[in-house]
Amino acid sequence: MNKSKITFIGLGLNDETDISLKGLNEINKCDRVYAEFYTAKLFGTSIKNIERQIKKKIIILKREEVEQGDEIINDAKENHVVFLSCGDSMAATTHLDLRLRAINEEIKTDIIHGSSVFTAIPGLLGLQNYKFGRTTTIAYPEDEYFPVSPYNIIKKNKEFGMHSLVLLDIQVDKNKFMSANEGIKILEELERKLGDRIFKDDSLICVVARAGSSNPIIKANYLKNLKNEDFGPPLHTLVVPANLHFLEIEALEKIADLPKDLSQKLQKL
Repeated sequence: MNKSKITFIGLGLNDETDISLKGLNEINKCDRVYAEFYTAKLFGTSIKNIERQIKKKIIILKREEVEQGDEIINDAKENHVVFLSCGDSMAATTHLDLRLRAINEEIKTDIIHGSSVFTAIPGLLGLQNYKFGRTTTIAYPEDEYFPVSPYNIIKKNKEFGMHSLVLLDIQVDKNKFMSANEGIKILEELERKLGDRIFKDDSLICVVARAGSSNPIIKANYLKNLKNEDFGPPLHTLVVPANLHFLEIEALEKIADLPKDLSQKLQKL
């Protein structure tokens, strides 16, 4: 019997209990478990705790090992293997590339989805998911590297009345996880460089810290009030809202501590 198969399983957002029953059942049937933790990290748990939950040893792959794909592909030619990643499995392009390689090698592939930042953040804030435009990521500036694409994407989303989900840089190998404060200050620097008045002291910014945990921080406020606030440990995410429905404004008031004066200002727009 040919067992050749890769099952991509999303671990969710916070800890080992976020994995679905379907995912656990699939892991129970597989021959080997691989994982990567360079695209994101589960801060509510550890690899040992995940192994204890799934009752199997995990082979951790580095970025280059996933991008090359040789180890897991060769294993899957004769075995049923599982590939674990944080959030939802197909959120990272390297995972899609790995799946396509498997298909080209006539290896069966399945996906078992996990909770994702792309739906969790709008849900936590009370914003309507279908009103989000293109997602962007703020990277750490290095030497001459200071990408302006996040600013331009947010500007374009605003022109279409769409909210912007802004992910923040993760460098697991350096143990660097960009904070909301760092992200806001980089947006201010981009404003100084490009000057289209997208970000001002009285601009509305939303912050979500530790989505998926039992104690997330959810804030909506003026940029000037959030850029120095302490949001605690990672991971952090920003949202730059555009046109808000009155129910979204009410949600930000009741869920994210939106100040009354800012709420009244938004209701008049």
